[in-house]
Amino acid sequence: MVRAGLAFSILAFLVLPQSAKASSVIDPARLEATFADAGVEGTFVLLDSKSGATTSVNPDRVDQRFVPASTFKIVNSLIALETGAVSSVNEVLPYGGQPQPFEQWERDMSMRDAIAVSNVPVYQGVARRIGKERMATVLQRLDYGNGETGEVIDRFWLDGPLEISAAEQTVFLAQLAAGTLPLSPEVQRSVRDILLLEEKDGARLYGKTGWDFAEGGGGLGWFVGWTEKDGVARSFALNIDMTENEQASIRIPLAKQLLEQTGAW
Repeated sequence: MVRAGLAFSILAFLVLPQSAKASSVIDPARLEATFADAGVEGTFVLLDSKSGATTSVNPDRVDQRFVPASTFKIVNSLIALETGAVSSVNEVLPYGGQPQPFEQWERDMSMRDAIAVSNVPVYQGVARRIGKERMATVLQRLDYGNGETGEVIDRFWLDGPLEISAAEQTVFLAQLAAGTLPLSPEVQRSVRDILLLEEKDGARLYGKTGWDFAEGGGGLGWFVGWTEKDGVARSFALNIDMTENEQASIRIPLAKQLLEQTGAW
């Protein structure tokens, strides 16, 4: 198996221009202070698709793999459309009729709506439609994390064995942003469309949160995506250790602060 850090370097070379520089850090003290002020441990990595430069906070953690949790809804959407398991991002899908921890999950909805509210039961149904064989085949083609699906088709991104690092997330998302994944261009356009979160001053922010819940509260929090500003796409990944559920609200604002400080947003 290729070590995560080496895989990041190889993939970045394949995705980005050959003239790209290996790495650079933008005012690390300021970025680290912003992270410290949030009162959480974790990492942040930013990949510039034009220069190939990477910027990180806590670089020792960027190659550490974790379960992707609901950030996997990005991949689940891509595979569902690519295999024809779901006809479009607007097809209404069942949630299963069972009580859910969040009332907003207790209704049928399209992937467009389900990804916005991170509807777990709808996406579990999507995974079952795809099936283990097709899921594993396309996941390997995408070279996503460790590529492991295990035996439980509708929980492997929540409980494992699937894991991915922050660095690997940025490489994967850089390819999605550029439309260079080994999938249909239309499929990639459709998923990019449902990931758009915000626009300001001509810049766009795309992304998806994730939460690996821990017993008693907290857990691992993700926010991954990319920005498009001044004609340049910059993919990013943030993950943090949360000791209480309330810290989930930190993920997006913290990432936005870091993106602003690096000039990506």
